[in-house]
Amino acid sequence: MIKLAKPAVLFAILFLTLSHAHAQSLSGTVTNATTNKPAAGDEVILINLANGMDVAGSTKADSSGKFSFKLDANSGAGGPHLIRAVHQGVTYHQIAPPGTNSVEVKVYDVSKKVSALSLTADVMRFQADSKSLQGMRLFAVDNNSSPPVTQMNDHNFQFYLPAGAKVEQLQAKAPNGQPITAEAVPQSEKNLYAINFPLRPGETQFQLEFSLPYTGTLKFDPRPLYPAEHFVVVLPKSMHFAAANGVTEFKSMNDPNNADTVVQVAQQTHVGQALGFSISGTGVINDQPAGGAASGGGEAQGGAQSGPMNENPQTESNRPGGGLGAPIDAPDPLEKYRWPIIGAFIVLLGIGGWIVTKRQGAVSAASGSPARLASGPLAAPIIGPGASRVAGSAAGGTSRVASSSSASSKSAMILEALKEELFELEVERKQGKIGPEEYEKAKAALDQTLDRALKRQG
Repeated sequence: MIKLAKPAVLFAILFLTLSHAHAQSLSGTVTNATTNKPAAGDEVILINLANGMDVAGSTKADSSGKFSFKLDANSGAGGPHLIRAVHQGVTYHQIAPPGTNSVEVKVYDVSKKVSALSLTADVMRFQADSKSLQGMRLFAVDNNSSPPVTQMNDHNFQFYLPAGAKVEQLQAKAPNGQPITAEAVPQSEKNLYAINFPLRPGETQFQLEFSLPYTGTLKFDPRPLYPAEHFVVVLPKSMHFAAANGVTEFKSMNDPNNADTVVQVAQQTHVGQALGFSISGTGVINDQPAGGAASGGGEAQGGAQSGPMNENPQTESNRPGGGLGAPIDAPDPLEKYRWPIIGAFIVLLGIGGWIVTKRQGAVSAASGSPARLASGPLAAPIIGPGASRVAGSAAGGTSRVASSSSASSKSAMILEALKEELFELEVERKQGKIGPEEYEKAKAALDQTLDRALKRQG
């Protein structure tokens, strides 16, 4: 009996081992951060990032807010995943890097009106020739509601544009997310527009490009609808800025990274404040920083530009803003600092700095010219957990309107950056921006680095 039992035990152990290897799972909890209770009944979607953005499964959070997915070869076992939770019609995301078996997702209740909305910055950039004027406008919107709620209504965020303006492109970026294409809807009031994009707790960023006929001068009154820490106007030095009569809030500042721009800043503006100004002349902003190519992180969050903003890379550098980034609705944890952090970390580990350098070059080529506020990060990974540095160096280094919240530890920052980089790599492969050989090399290096970072943090 003993001789027969031993093979049986060994077979059972082998069977259980093989079953475990082929039946991995990814579980987690969805929490309503407005009520601090489980988000029972919320839809939870599993997205396999190994194959781009393929939906690998869906389920519902149970009465405790818990969910679970079985992972196999078809659902990308062993690879990175994205968990998407849908609460009251608004989506929230959490990345699950390779090897992760548990994730936590926070969602928020929806309100039609949040009183605690303000702007970290409202940035306008102009350039013009003798016939047309091109403009770029960036809003960094802070939702500091308490308890935290998401604002969503039919005209969720409103603003004015100059008379005759034509919106060319608009992108929106949720807190810790990546830019996606959005729409600016004209309202019944002349020159008033609305963006129907949810304003989740934290900082949401909008960036739009517009154009209008130009005869050498333009007068504009922005008529602010929200209080703002900074209202910024950036022009080529060959153009002239003049505040309207009685407007004394604007202060001229220098940009140490771009001597060819004029920067005007009004601080701590309030709703309805008179901020009228006029511009005249012609000129083009040169966004190329001294001594090197534009950063792959992008001025306007996300860096890489795909889609309409980059349809003509030959002319993109002549536009007043490149854009927020690739229109992918997924988290972007350390957008503003991801490239410096990843680059330094990979060099320290000896993985090879050429990976980051090569990928930065690819991103810059794809985006044509990252959107810049006078050569400084416009919303650089519109982009870090918390607020982004929207004004950047455009205000002579003093108009850094919102520095990214530092992570609890350097190790945690590095880990989050690596998680996000793995996601970016999969997205670029899906979009055909990198070839199979380059993908395999970069993926292997990042997997090894992430594994070491996970072991270190553990």
